[in-house]
Amino acid sequence: MSQHDTLMRHLALLRMIPRHPAKRATTTLHEKLSEEGFTLTPRSLQRDLERLSTWFPLTCDKSEKPYRWSYVASYASDLPAMDTVEALVLVMAEQGLADKLPPSALSHISYRFERARQHLESLHANGFAYWSKRVSSIPEGKSLIAPEVKAGIWDSVSDALLNQQAIEVDYLSRYKQAPQHFIVHTQGLVTRGQISYVLATINQHDDIRQLALHRFQAVKHSSEAYRPNPDFNVQDYITEGSFGLPVTTDPVVLVAQLNNHVAWKLRETPVSDDQTLSAPDADGWIELRATVPNDQQTLWWIHGFGAGFHVVQPAEWRDHQAEQAEKILSQARKNGYQPAQQEVTP
Repeated sequence: MSQHDTLMRHLALLRMIPRHPAKRATTTLHEKLSEEGFTLTPRSLQRDLERLSTWFPLTCDKSEKPYRWSYVASYASDLPAMDTVEALVLVMAEQGLADKLPPSALSHISYRFERARQHLESLHANGFAYWSKRVSSIPEGKSLIAPEVKAGIWDSVSDALLNQQAIEVDYLSRYKQAPQHFIVHTQGLVTRGQISYVLATINQHDDIRQLALHRFQAVKHSSEAYRPNPDFNVQDYITEGSFGLPVTTDPVVLVAQLNNHVAWKLRETPVSDDQTLSAPDADGWIELRATVPNDQQTLWWIHGFGAGFHVVQPAEWRDHQAEQAEKILSQARKNGYQPAQQEVTP
């Protein structure tokens, strides 16, 4: 047998071995190699495995026969065979990411998703071939359609960020009718909901700007030297409230009255580590106490619960909630809203 044939057999074998805790018996590996056209004896297969284990992090479970082989759990590579649990996680992850990242970004790992689908569709004997009818990932709240990002934009911007290169950008501002031309020095990349934002300094300015990726009309490398910002940290930028429009940088103690439906949700998914919920009062209302960020994002979250969430403090939030309710009712009346007539019992 030629060295080329041996190499191809070894590569095929390495791809068939799963990552721990999954294991694959030598008899199963032998059958799969035969299915791919490789002819060898069980003894030859054992020698191959022992030889490969000196070069790759393979482990052999000899507690029973036939022996079972796997990669160590921490081995980071595409070589290990995909197991069913990993495949299910990947197809669910793909569904969750599809409306958050542009196709150009997902294309770089699309082979992993395709490999997961192929793995599940091959398992006819146990019914996993019907995985698409059995698993799904749905967003919390209303999912909006992600804006389209022009082909090549994601690749160019992420490459400039990772390699610290300045780029020239034609950018369509929300407030301008025509694209503007900038020299952009990328400092970070953030995905918020369905929109990706480039955090960057522009031209000779030093302040960080947020540029929506889908508004980039054209990108090319710039001859200007990249201007780094070594003190910039994306997580600090977010924590300081730059995406949440903070009222202050300090958290606040939120006290609110909740109906049973909202309280049930927060029992299962608390809003903070120090959250407490009281027993229902005489009218069925439950008191919430929790330390939360003092930002616009939290206020939007509260508004989403409607009449089932009454803020008691902070007082500014209570007033804001009442003002919003009054504005909604006022606008409804302008549009012809009339309260439903109560039926009168004769």
